[in-house]
Amino acid sequence: MPGFELFGEAERKEVNDVLGNGVLMRYGFDAQRQGHWKAKSMEAELCHQFDVKHAQLLSSGTAAVTAALAVAGIGAGDEVIIPAFTFVASFEAVLMTGATPVLVDIDDTLTMAPKAVENAISVKTRAVMPVHMCGSMADMDALLSLCHKHGLLLIEDACQAIGGKYKGRSLGTIGDMGCFSFDAVKTITCGEGGGVITNNDHYAKLLDHYTDHGHDHIGDNRGAESHPIIGYNFRISELNSAVGLAQARRLQEFLALQKKHYTVLKDALKFLPQLTFRRVPEGGEESYAFLNFFLPSVDEAKTVMTQFNAQGIDACFHYLENNWHYVRAWEHLKEGRSVNNMNHSQKEGLARLSKQNFHVSDHYIGRNISCLIKIGWSLEETEDRARSMVRIINSMI
Repeated sequence: MPGFELFGEAERKEVNDVLGNGVLMRYGFDAQRQGHWKAKSMEAELCHQFDVKHAQLLSSGTAAVTAALAVAGIGAGDEVIIPAFTFVASFEAVLMTGATPVLVDIDDTLTMAPKAVENAISVKTRAVMPVHMCGSMADMDALLSLCHKHGLLLIEDACQAIGGKYKGRSLGTIGDMGCFSFDAVKTITCGEGGGVITNNDHYAKLLDHYTDHGHDHIGDNRGAESHPIIGYNFRISELNSAVGLAQARRLQEFLALQKKHYTVLKDALKFLPQLTFRRVPEGGEESYAFLNFFLPSVDEAKTVMTQFNAQGIDACFHYLENNWHYVRAWEHLKEGRSVNNMNHSQKEGLARLSKQNFHVSDHYIGRNISCLIKIGWSLEETEDRARSMVRIINSMI
């Protein structure tokens, strides 16, 4: 991670196909395309890679989550449960549909704690959205059981965990829909882009319409197409899809490199008594995009991160140094600082959030260091990094 580290001839060929025919839009202009349909081809590749019936490409991972929620019928008055540790796009997407995000604590998986989810379910809850942060997953069996018990949707935000698996099933295929991001720093990238995968024919049809102004895409005259539903412009371009198509075909190559480099680092760190690794649920396999571990205290994690930064070791300390991924820094959300007028349910929900205590999540995030695994490292660079990390931790703690 990320895929741009290994751009090569495969990506250039797909882009040049688009530049050669001049059709940058994913729909229409059939005669000019010379047989090239990059978005459709990438969707087919995703279906093949993940053994699902349907894939829909969109302009971003945020658009993917928004569209998945929308076609599931989630809107004003509904609540969607999400973890306190995620990317801001998760709550942005919920708010965009008119629904209210309900944040819950995480556990040692660094993803939502099933017990916290159960305690947060109300008569307004419509969906549970686990976010597979930093390459790994929650206790999915427990979440599925809760959703079945209460008649809730399970929508997976797998934007940071493409290629991860749970009991033999790819992350993103376990719930009703799964969402991916293909932005600039993901394991496979379109530059900007996202995707939704599903085995549900109804949701797939609605996604096809909703993401392109409600077009039904029937016939060969775009101007004459019907509009069965109101939709929006969440389309991806053919140029972005061209890059993504080449990258999607290389997914297994990239995952193998991530696992190789991850294993070198973990094997070096696993003998250190000062740290423990995040828990991966039984039957789960990470995507190996990040290596996550816990140190004994917030102060010790901060001290180690200071030295990591000073010595050029890429890592994240989400508790104090990152405004994107943890509820502690989301004052704009807690205060409801939106340019549009939120509905009554949203205002009430955010007022409750502003008073909510996340000390359980603090216990984990405050001690966590998350190390990005790069696919462009050489073996020598990876081993040097591992030795440096061990030396720093031993010297600081």
